[in-house]
Amino acid sequence: MGEPRMTMPTRAVLAAFMARPADEHYGLQVSEAAGLAPGSIYPILIRLEQCGWLESRWEEIDKHAEGRPARRYYRLSEKGAQDVPLALAKVNRRRGVGSANLRPEGGLA
Repeated sequence: MGEPRMTMPTRAVLAAFMARPADEHYGLQVSEAAGLAPGSIYPILIRLEQCGWLESRWEEIDKHAEGRPARRYYRLSEKGAQDVPLALAKVNRRRGVGSANLRPEGGLA
């Protein structure tokens, strides 16, 4: 799969990852950092994983001891760490947006 469509929500999700590119993040963290509803980010995360920009894993926990279901953690892949900054810069150049808009306020926790 090639480069994903760079919609505003996709760019917001990518900018959230770029705020802390080496870290793993679960869906709710990404949705809050990107300013998007939780249900709207999962199709984006799936597309980004399919194109090779993200990797994911399920955490291994005892659901009963933790009192919550296991989380799926996402992180930028090596390919994503290389391609995402270039893709964001490219789309921002086309739209005449400055680099200050590459990251959402606050980023990921």
